[in-house]
Amino acid sequence: MDRVALWDGGGTLRLMPEPSPDLVGLIELGDEGLASVRAVAADARAEQVSLSDVTVLAPIRRFRRDVLCTGWNYWDHFYESEGKREGQDVPKPDAPTFFTKAPDVVIGPYQDIAYDARVSAKWDYEAEIVVIIGKTGRSIPQESAMSHVFGYCLANDVSQRDLQRRHGGQWFKGKSVDQTMPLGPWITLRDDIDLSTVVLECELNGETMQRAGAHEMAFSIGELIAELSMGMTLYAGDVLLTGTPSGIGNARTPPVFIKAGDTVIVRATGLGELVNKLADVDLKSYRQ
Repeated sequence: MDRVALWDGGGTLRLMPEPSPDLVGLIELGDEGLASVRAVAADARAEQVSLSDVTVLAPIRRFRRDVLCTGWNYWDHFYESEGKREGQDVPKPDAPTFFTKAPDVVIGPYQDIAYDARVSAKWDYEAEIVVIIGKTGRSIPQESAMSHVFGYCLANDVSQRDLQRRHGGQWFKGKSVDQTMPLGPWITLRDDIDLSTVVLECELNGETMQRAGAHEMAFSIGELIAELSMGMTLYAGDVLLTGTPSGIGNARTPPVFIKAGDTVIVRATGLGELVNKLADVDLKSYRQ
């Protein structure tokens, strides 16, 4: 049975009482949902379970829409790929670049990433900080945008670079292969972390490939929310990836692509870490 739990960094989880909505349902309850979470956190009598006795799933597993994403939100990353986009270079953008991923990409924080070399020959890693929208709104002013944030977690925006090029340089297809985006490992509440102090890293087989501070984002979280919500409703429980820093495999000389057997770790200050191995999975055979 899936349960929402609270973790304080130790070896024990506190479980939300049954019956209880899933995490999206709690987020949709707004202040009432948050109050119920904090009440359980403070209740020494709350039902508890050992972390070692459970399987940690992605914190958001019910989606109203596609996963929302931001591209080129660290300028070093934008510039590192110049001349390596196979004729699909574009000028430096003046506003955030948005795209989406199909929800079936999402897997748990420690689950194997599905890999099939027949689908793509150029699999790449992308460490990202994720914003979980906490309050529904449209055309949200930048000055109040942070009040619409529930919290933060991590994602590895695994990408298939040759599929991106094959389909006109747009990103949806090359980032929507099933079972390829780890999400989690938990959600840290907005007020429980100073995002300006967060350092994001990606490690491949023990080697650090990406490292940057969240303060290096080209567009702040408030700007992203204001721009994305302009004329478009953002819903409580929506998932928004905020971009990856420099160091991606496709921009390296020679390129470094991930493959079956590799282990990729994405970590960030106060947000935990995703630890995922790539495993051979048949993604190309017809399935109903």
